[in-house]
Amino acid sequence: MLDTDTDRLLCILVYLKTNPLQTMHGVQFGLSQPQANYWIHHLLPVVQAALEALGMSPERDGRQVRTSELALEGTPDLALDGTERCRQRPQDATEQKAHYSGKKKAHTDKNIVLIIESTHKVVYLGPTEGGSKHDKKAADEAAIAYPSNATLDQDTAFQGYAPAGVLVREPKKKPREQELSRVDKFWNQIISGVRIKVEHVLAGVKRCRIVKDILRLTKVGIPDLVMEIACGLHNLRVACRHPLPGFDLFDLLNPAYCR
Repeated sequence: MLDTDTDRLLCILVYLKTNPLQTMHGVQFGLSQPQANYWIHHLLPVVQAALEALGMSPERDGRQVRTSELALEGTPDLALDGTERCRQRPQDATEQKAHYSGKKKAHTDKNIVLIIESTHKVVYLGPTEGGSKHDKKAADEAAIAYPSNATLDQDTAFQGYAPAGVLVREPKKKPREQELSRVDKFWNQIISGVRIKVEHVLAGVKRCRIVKDILRLTKVGIPDLVMEIACGLHNLRVACRHPLPGFDLFDLLNPAYCR
């Protein structure tokens, strides 16, 4: 049974990390499947509120990125990328079309993610969209307000995305039936070396298998919630490498965060 805050914290973190069947998760903590389901849905918003109170949650409003505390921590060297994760196949035909990703050849949920290259933290997480939405369109709709004198690394999926006042760096796309010049290939190698930081951050976010495996929770809003929590936990893990004065991991389940 989950009698203490420590037990509840362990329960929800294990669930986020391993994404087990609720029956098996309940066995580990002495719960029935309905009890496990109750605690999972009860504790997810608590973890979200705690991460937000700790200043680890990514910004969800693109217009607030410029003044975000996370954005002000490091240099204005940013990187933008899209990330997809498989989901259950929708029963509705319209939803099936909206969530089908031609790139993954599967039904997926997609988010765009903005990271700070110097701190390796996620500063902005876009809304959860269907896998069919193009990355550039999602970025345009996000209306992100970038810090002054920012540089933005992006891949060819964002070709044509050039926000005002931002120095955009992206690889050269190979022309149809032509080859890239040696200069362009060299430039692409440089960009790839920089953009590997984005892949490392996304790998850190997806340490939580809840956003890597197919999500079994069907409640509306849960796919977006767990992705925000996974990004917040990644930011927390990065921050714990250089602990802040007075920081306590077990403050995550402080009841004050739920008020």
